[in-house]
Amino acid sequence: MRDELTEEVSSQELVSIAPPGSLTTNLWLLGVGLPLAGFGLLGYGVWRLGEFPWDGPILQAIHMTATATLDRLATGVTRLGSPWILPPLAGLMAIALVALKRWRSLLYILLALPGCTLLNLALKEFWKRDRPWLWDTGTPRPHDFSFPSGHAMTSTALVVLLLILLGSSRWRPWAAAIGVLFVLAIAWTRLYLGVHYPSDILGGWLVAIAWTVGLSLLIQPQREKIKDDP
Repeated sequence: MRDELTEEVSSQELVSIAPPGSLTTNLWLLGVGLPLAGFGLLGYGVWRLGEFPWDGPILQAIHMTATATLDRLATGVTRLGSPWILPPLAGLMAIALVALKRWRSLLYILLALPGCTLLNLALKEFWKRDRPWLWDTGTPRPHDFSFPSGHAMTSTALVVLLLILLGSSRWRPWAAAIGVLFVLAIAWTRLYLGVHYPSDILGGWLVAIAWTVGLSLLIQPQREKIKDDP
């Protein structure tokens, strides 16, 4: 009798510790709230300081590694992270999802990817941070503002979105590994080319995570499971 009572109390404690909505709450806190708080701190620093003490030294250190080969590599790779690749990419993914009849996922992509580009433009116009120009890169200087990085937002949003859509698929670890390398590669190109501060990159990452995770919690595309091949 005592053992049964102990088991019942333990069960009740577990329920109170981990209520049904706790996972969603944690995702809101860690996947949306925490990144937004970090971005808010960065944004305040940009507004007050213009440039963080570590922005310039990091850019200069990366510039010291410059070679002709890396120049060509960075110029080519950086195009993969352009915010303007999102509409055609979203269109291709939308066609595939229509064929699979994954309507929640379709809505998620149609809002997440184009919305990421629009959000980036709005944030840049709000902060109006000038681009760094510490050396002549030999490439045309972007005419828009710097904070947050559109390339960082684009690449991060795409990777996070794909990981959410993959759910528990066996391909998810591979996608995560390749995705992290892709995001880091795009970030490196922007710093190497000297068109963004490191804080621009960090800000882009944080906003993209908050945007894609928050939107997924509202639309819940993960309800549509991807079936692995047997």
